[in-house]
Amino acid sequence: MIAAAQKIVSGILVVLTIGLSISCENDLSAVQKVTYNPKSPDETIKDLEMIFAEAGYARVELKTSLAETYHHPDHVTKLRDSLRVNFFSEKGQIISTLTALYGEINYNKGELMVRDSVRLYNYAKKQTLETEVLYWTQKDSTIFTPAQVIVKSPKGILIGQGIKTKQDFSRFEILKPSGRVTIDKSEEIN
Repeated sequence: MIAAAQKIVSGILVVLTIGLSISCENDLSAVQKVTYNPKSPDETIKDLEMIFAEAGYARVELKTSLAETYHHPDHVTKLRDSLRVNFFSEKGQIISTLTALYGEINYNKGELMVRDSVRLYNYAKKQTLETEVLYWTQKDSTIFTPAQVIVKSPKGILIGQGIKTKQDFSRFEILKPSGRVTIDKSEEIN
């Protein structure tokens, strides 16, 4: 009697399994309608480290906690939860470091925009640039902003509106300066 009951249960299970496997079909377009969000990133990467090289040597290193890449309408990577960008000399030494809480790489423009608690530090001169938004252009390695800036160095503090500099932050131009600074005779421009 038990053997007959087991055969019946086994037969029912086989029929159910065959029926389910034949009747189950996923319509991909129906699944996408339920799960696809056009505002979602195409790629998400945690703990991203990117290195931009020139002639085989690292020139720029970017690190971030979270990167989200979108391919449409523009090819953009959004860098979230803080980021750090190290700029290297030709000898491979870090000459300046850029930090911020948020950034975007626009691949179509070849530009990095950072904002929120932005700091650019030059190690040799011990000078720091602080602002709320900054742009780096890959084509000519320039850094600029139209926003309020504060430049701190052992020689003083400069405050102004807007700045242009190279990525090493060794020389810079504040577009509308104010504040005090001490200039050595050897640094004066003729």
